[in-house]
Amino acid sequence: MRANAASSEPEAQLTAVDAAQMAVLRHLASRRSVSASALAEPGPDRVTLDAMLTIAARVPDHKKLAPWRFIVIEGEARTRFGAMLAETCAANEPEASDIRHEIERGRFLRAPTVVAVVSSPVSHPAAPEWEQVLSAGAVCLNLLHAASVYSFGAQWITEWYAYDEAVRGAFGLTAKERIAGFIYIGTPRERPTERERPELAAITTFPNGPVA
Repeated sequence: MRANAASSEPEAQLTAVDAAQMAVLRHLASRRSVSASALAEPGPDRVTLDAMLTIAARVPDHKKLAPWRFIVIEGEARTRFGAMLAETCAANEPEASDIRHEIERGRFLRAPTVVAVVSSPVSHPAAPEWEQVLSAGAVCLNLLHAASVYSFGAQWITEWYAYDEAVRGAFGLTAKERIAGFIYIGTPRERPTERERPELAAITTFPNGPVA
């Protein structure tokens, strides 16, 4: 009996590994962003958000510089930063309508949790800035994956305010820092539909023969 149990154990483990791998593959093959306008309460609690941000930060990072950081906007902070967006919009575009002001005021209210992923490159002779910027982009995508695994919906957005100098100043960004994206996170109110994807053959090449 012991021999039979021992011989079946590796097979059971292999089946479990295969199931876990298939779950990951299904997620990667079907992941969809959920529009910020389709997100609702509740958002992640602090323990869950910490776990999600830990996963988000587990990305390729040449020389271990951690050239990114997080700014979490939730609760009343969403209203305060929304008021700042409306004021900035009014200053930038005096002709903007009251309706436009209200849209800007409600930007961060579209989801219970908004995480600004800040690209914060570090001067290093062996780590080009471009690599560090790409690493920040990987953080954004990892956060989308983490949100999905924890059964939340999420969307990676920049929009005009990610590039506005006044907004960047209000978030305390340095001259070298940029907002890689605002990740809106919440409970999805609807299941996102699939969208058109590029044909693999149109975006893939296999160079053959000598280099010209």
